[in-house]
Amino acid sequence: MRLAITLVAALGAVSLAACESKQDKAAEATADKLESQAAATPNEAAETQLNAQADAIEQQAGNADAGATTANTPDTSPSKK
Repeated sequence: MRLAITLVAALGAVSLAACESKQDKAAEATADKLESQAAATPNEAAETQLNAQADAIEQQAGNADAGATTANTPDTSPSKK
């Protein structure tokens, strides 16, 4: 029984990993760079702008395939909380 549960869990993880497209990975890398820049800047306006750009990139990547590989990304900017 444990083996069956382990196999099902492993299969689920593999199938989720296979869904991520190259476009999703590239968008995530670009967004991560922008978020790092945002975290490093002392300028609140620049931080907000960079986080907004990162959110837009992630959102566009998620919508490029109608959300099949990426859920729509919520606004996670710490500047707006």
